Amino acid sequence: MTGLELITRAMKNEDLPRVPWVPYTGVQIGALKGYSATEVLRDGDKLYECLVEARKQYSPDGMPVVFDLQIEAEVLGCELRWADEAPPSVAGHPLAEEPVVPTHIPGPDEGRIALVTDVMRRFRKAADGTALYGLACGPFTLASHLRGTDIFMDMYDDPEYVSRLLEYCTDVFLAVAGYYIDAGMDVIGAVDPLISQISPDSFAQFMNGPYSRLFAALREKGVMSSFFVCGDATKNIEEMCKTGPDCVSIDENIDMVEAKKTTDRYDIVISGNIQLTVVMLLGNQMDAQAAALEKIDAMGRRNFILAPGCDMPYGVPAENVIGVAMAVQDTEAARGLIDGYVKQDADITVELPDYANLDHPLIEVLTIDSATCAACGYMKAAADQMESEFGGKVEVVEHKITQPENIARLGKLGVANLPTIVINGKPKFISVIPSKDELAQAVREVTE
Repeated sequence: MTGLELITRAMKNEDLPRVPWVPYTGVQIGALKGYSATEVLRDGDKLYECLVEARKQYSPDGMPVVFDLQIEAEVLGCELRWADEAPPSVAGHPLAEEPVVPTHIPGPDEGRIALVTDVMRRFRKAADGTALYGLACGPFTLASHLRGTDIFMDMYDDPEYVSRLLEYCTDVFLAVAGYYIDAGMDVIGAVDPLISQISPDSFAQFMNGPYSRLFAALREKGVMSSFFVCGDATKNIEEMCKTGPDCVSIDENIDMVEAKKTTDRYDIVISGNIQLTVVMLLGNQMDAQAAALEKIDAMGRRNFILAPGCDMPYGVPAENVIGVAMAVQDTEAARGLIDGYVKQDADITVELPDYANLDHPLIEVLTIDSATCAACGYMKAAADQMESEFGGKVEVVEHKITQPENIARLGKLGVANLPTIVINGKPKFISVIPSKDELAQAVREVTE
């Protein structure tokens, strides 16, 4: 049975001979050939070369061609900040000053769309039997790229504007998805990390209509679909299911066993959620195999696709990804390899600031990495606004869990979900991006 056949049967809710495996290969594949993230995302030949190598090494049943949520934003006028070991981030928002709704729909030859679809067509021929994922930026995250953090205040102050902007962003998504389908993609993923930052009521008000339309349109086109979300979206899993995707993809912030109880009620596949940092980036191959086997045993062989929690960081060792593939392809052999293995806890000491005696407000933003995680980036941007709001009297520090000492910091601060804002040692906004006014009020409270 090919990987494509396995993924197709999974999406049809069938019992399977083994769990399907989809490594979310983003810019990490550049490291396989010594290319930077920027090179991979701007040079089609290098992207294609890395995809071929990743397929050979990682034995995937399915894999994305590209994992970059800024492709549409770039076409629509967002300024991008490029990096060597991460996808670009949005540095400028064209609608930040004026709440208007654009009308332009990107064409197939605009921006990097033509580069991506060319690679899709080439890789489709080389990857016969592998399910290929075409990932596009979901409507809410794209709206945030265009409008900036003001989108969260707009949801209260001008809901009619937000609804119109989301309808436009859905039209953009469907146009880009159409180009990807024409290029041979089997699964279209709506990647919308900021969904975790809104309430179920807000989801029902703003997102149910656009996403129900989106997934209905994909179904009419005869392709499979997946709804990707990052952060602690536990509260929105059921609302997401109501919009009708074939699959919901989640990260490590969510209890997957509990979430599957919800997705199973709707007969929707759930995908994820091997830890990106602790296991894939900072662990070793045996850690990766142990994590994969734990998920396989807990989730079963129906309505489940094994994957990392999101696109893998650039620095993830290839041998860790290979280790997961080994655990999937020969589960019993992998059990024998790790029999008796006990993960060694890192002996890292972290000194926290003397919060009780600070002479200024200290905002600590705990993230996966604001350069690679959209929700983390917007939370960091919200915190950065406080420096000007309070005339430079507020200090803002980001702690990325890509650094081992910050994993220990999470434990000391009692933080279980990312991203989180901590003010003077107290977690204040957990997996929810605050509005400017909400965050300013929280800062004032520690100064009174």
